[in-house]
Amino acid sequence: MNHFKASELTLANDGSLYHIRLFPDELADNVILVGDPKRVNIVSDFFDTIEVKKENREIVTHTGTYKGKRITAMSTGMGVDNLDIVITELDACRNINLKERTQNPKLSTLNLIRLGTTGAMQKSMDINSFICSQYVIGIDGMMWFYKSKANVMEEKLQKDFVEFMRWNAPLPTPYAVKCSEELVQKIAFDMPKGITVTAPGFYGPQGREIRLPLYDNTINDRLPEFAYNDYKITNYEMETSSLYCLGKNLGHNVLTICNVIANRYQGTFANDYHESMSRLIQTVLDRI
Repeated sequence: MNHFKASELTLANDGSLYHIRLFPDELADNVILVGDPKRVNIVSDFFDTIEVKKENREIVTHTGTYKGKRITAMSTGMGVDNLDIVITELDACRNINLKERTQNPKLSTLNLIRLGTTGAMQKSMDINSFICSQYVIGIDGMMWFYKSKANVMEEKLQKDFVEFMRWNAPLPTPYAVKCSEELVQKIAFDMPKGITVTAPGFYGPQGREIRLPLYDNTINDRLPEFAYNDYKITNYEMETSSLYCLGKNLGHNVLTICNVIANRYQGTFANDYHESMSRLIQTVLDRI
């Protein structure tokens, strides 16, 4: 049985996970992940009871109940690097004996549902609409630091994307993962679905050119034309590739649903999207 060293499985002084600061009994099986720490309060305001409130850096966690279901709401901050920390520690919280630093003999599955904001890549997508990430293509490089299970990676999608996009070698090699169908059928069955591109940044990696010139300023011209199994690339964001690749490799159910707050081709941006985000949160809570 593996014993995880203190330098590898980092714990806080009280014995909780170092970054998320949770103990196993404080984590529900259903976890709603949001980027913005302030959005955790919006989620937990719907709860009937709140039993746990924790906060460390940008990671805020509330665990409570909604209509009899125990749910954890947690903020991750922005970016795939933050998700690398959060997903790894959520799995450790459920599947590692923190006192003994050994893997539990019986592994458990979490439902990890990201509710985020996104920029649309199709002209037909309206501001304050919702989009479910049926697939994600990561252009962030995160997955290449891990050895993936063979059935997790969508190799044909990855290959087709690289060929269609004429992907330049100096950029990180794209990888592709599908969401968990179980969660789609339960939560996003009636929502539009597409392929999400996860970028390692907001400006240059998503084709925004402010003062620095882009290495390839034609990527966004080609993205909307790519299709796979009748799914088109619908949106950019910065977290889903980590959620899908790490979550599925660790045996968890994963899903991302985003609120469209910008349309790159309409040139529009929603300065106030709180009503639509609250509507998305309540819809997902009701379906959990």
